[in-house]
Amino acid sequence: MQENSISRDFIRGNIDTIILRVLIEGDNYGYEIIKAISKNSHGKYELKEPSLYTSLKRLESQQLIESYWGDESQGGRRKYYKVTAAGIEAYKHHLAAWKTAKVLIDQLIE
Repeated sequence: MQENSISRDFIRGNIDTIILRVLIEGDNYGYEIIKAISKNSHGKYELKEPSLYTSLKRLESQQLIESYWGDESQGGRRKYYKVTAAGIEAYKHHLAAWKTAKVLIDQLIE
């Protein structure tokens, strides 16, 4: 098993939280969300479009994000996403759960 496949498995379960974090920093559209995640990982992780849009659809159905169409002043019309108050609370909950799990996993495997 390659190192990258291990990290992708760990990350896959946290994609929603990663996207919420990006959107807490400001409204954004798909391509820019992918770029922000790549930048935040220093190029070590690239979220694929199908995973992004599956997650965005799930987050929107859970009312953790909302979408709207931006204007066309900067090229093509883009669908933007913004985090809701429920999304901010969900992010905080997931972050706390992650920190607890991280400590526990460190204790169990180190």
